[in-house]
Formats: sequence, structure tokens, C-alpha cells
Amino acid sequence: MNTGASFIAHLVELRSRLLNAVVAVLLIFVCLFPWASDLYTLLAHPLLARLPKGGQMIATDVTTPFFVPLKVALMAAFLIALPYILYQIWRFVAPGLYEHEKRLVWPLIIASTILFFCGMGFAYFVVFPVVFGFITASAPQGVAVMTDIDKYLSFVLTMFIAFGITFQVPVAVVLSVRMGFITVEKLRSMRPYMVVGAFVVGAIFTPPDVVSQSMLAVPLWLLYELGILVANWVKPAEKTAEADSR
Repeated sequence: MNTGASFIAHLVELRSRLLNAVVAVLLIFVCLFPWASDLYTLLAHPLLARLPKGGQMIATDVTTPFFVPLKVALMAAFLIALPYILYQIWRFVAPGLYEHEKRLVWPLIIASTILFFCGMGFAYFVVFPVVFGFITASAPQGVAVMTDIDKYLSFVLTMFIAFGITFQVPVAVVLSVRMGFITVEKLRSMRPYMVVGAFVVGAIFTPPDVVSQSMLAVPLWLLYELGILVANWVKPAEKTAEADSR
């Protein structure tokens, strides 16, 4: 009976935390709604700035000019509310964690969030200008580059997710060492495979030119090295638990 009551209590708590997160996103979305078109213009700036004189983007569907800016506003609302969403997740899982696990979770959450935003910023300010410059310069003579706004948003979201996840490599490396899944020495021995894998990932998620692929592969490799550097200071979980018990 107690187990069933506890399970129901956890479900109620989960519903409450999810509801708080959804309400936060919706409130921010309502505040951003009047500037939805401006947000899309800002998002499209890296491409618009590199289109030929008189070039513009197009909308091929009837409802696209209305719904695409709304998607951008919703995405911005989610990113702004992300720290609060992570806080709600933390409040839900914290009661079931040990003290040494609690000390690890917050730094990981903060580092993951910052690195994800850094990945998005790197894509927007560094990668997009190079990629769109390459694309517009590669257009055949007589071909006007006029990208559909919905397809542009899909491309941008894919790149944001790719670079955001890529910038999580240090967190993944440190967490793997912390949990005892792998050692720092093993990570160092895997460097050649990591370099090859980084360029494979770059080839998958970027346009087919060496510059764009390198702009994803090189940061991925450098972040791997950063993860190894930080992992040198991290003790495996078993040792930390033993120290806490003592």
C-alpha cells in the first residue's frame, strides 16, 4: 500500500513539475509573440546578409509566413526558460540522489547548458556566415538563391542541435570517467579514432565542403581534449562514495 501511494505521489510530483515548465514556456512565448517576425529576421540574418543584391527568401505554403515565425518564437521561449526547466527536473530527481551525486549534478547541468548555448552561438556567428557564403557563391550562373523560410528554419535547427550536442563532449567525457565507464588513459589512446570520427560527424551534419566539415570536426576534437583535461581532476564515483562514507 505504501509503495502504491509513493508511486502516485511521484506521478503527481512529476505532473506538477512538467506543468510548471510548460507554463513558463507558454508565458515567455506570449511575451515574445509580438516580435515573432523580428526574431525570424534575426535568425535569418546570416543568410540574408550573403544573398546577392535584391535577393530574398520565399514562402511556398499559404500558412508558412504566419507559422514559421511562431515556431521561432516558441524555440526562443524554450531556450529562455531552459534554466527554469532544468531546475524543475532537478527538484524532481534530487530527493533520490546521494550527497556526492547531488554535488555532481548541478555542475553538470550548468556546464551542459552553457556548452549547448556556446554550440548554438558558434554555429550562428561562425559557421553560418561561412556556409551560406559558400552556398551563395557556388550557385550556377543565372540561378537565383531564394531559400524557403520553412526549409531554412529546419536547416538552422538541425545545425543548432548538431553543434549543441557536439559541445556536450567534455561533459560526456567527464561523466564517463566519473562513473567508472572508462579511464583517462583509455581516452588518450582513442585520440586517433576520435579525430577520424569527428570528421565523419562533420561530413554528415555540414554541407559537402572541407571548410564547413572542419568547422565542426576541429571543435569536436578540441572539446574531446578539454574533456580529458578536466577528467584528470575527477575521481571515480566509487572512490567518492567511499570517502563520503568514511
